Amino acid sequence: MKWLFSNKEKSYPEYWTTYESLFTTAKQEDIHTSTYVVLDTETTGFNYDKDRILCIGAVKIIDGVIDVSTAFEIYLKQDYFDKNTVKIHGILKNDKFETLSEEDAIILFLEYIKDSILVAHHAFFDINMINMALSRLELPKLKNKVLDTMLIFRATRIKSNLLDPNKKYSLDEVAEFYDIDLSDRHTASGDALITAIAFIRSIHFLIKTKAYTLKDLLKL
Repeated sequence: MKWLFSNKEKSYPEYWTTYESLFTTAKQEDIHTSTYVVLDTETTGFNYDKDRILCIGAVKIIDGVIDVSTAFEIYLKQDYFDKNTVKIHGILKNDKFETLSEEDAIILFLEYIKDSILVAHHAFFDINMINMALSRLELPKLKNKVLDTMLIFRATRIKSNLLDPNKKYSLDEVAEFYDIDLSDRHTASGDALITAIAFIRSIHFLIKTKAYTLKDLLKL
């Protein structure tokens, strides 16, 4: 007789259970001392079902300082290729990069981020692309807290009838405002570093002028 329901718990690979175990107990987090992982993904496009991640770049902020010595950059095998997006990310199908399978890339990524707070510009897209990769591996979604530098930068803007309070600022606009070098724009590692600099400058402003806490950032 076949049972319609089963109480048997799903078995996950060790790399996932190791990652998940980092979130079993709550920890004290502070805007100044928390570890942040600022990330960016380059993808074949913007369709969550069809498109795939080409590259993940990330850098850590530890005690308010960008730690470039531990910067992270990996390239994934291109099982799906869209030549129309090459002009954006510049990654060709047969480029001489060392590439990893989607699962191997996820393993390294989870080891890198641990339980850090994740930061990205228009974070919804990057996090969703990573969660789709996890879904294809039959794994749950990321468990980290997430901050969006677009929303954080928008919070720094002075409220005025001349400014649209719902404006979506591009990374280029934010970088131009802070006079951040854009020479590595549209590479995952370059965009991650640009985003990290913008993040630090934005939260410094919010802490100084509005006494923002981490809790305030997470509410944006």
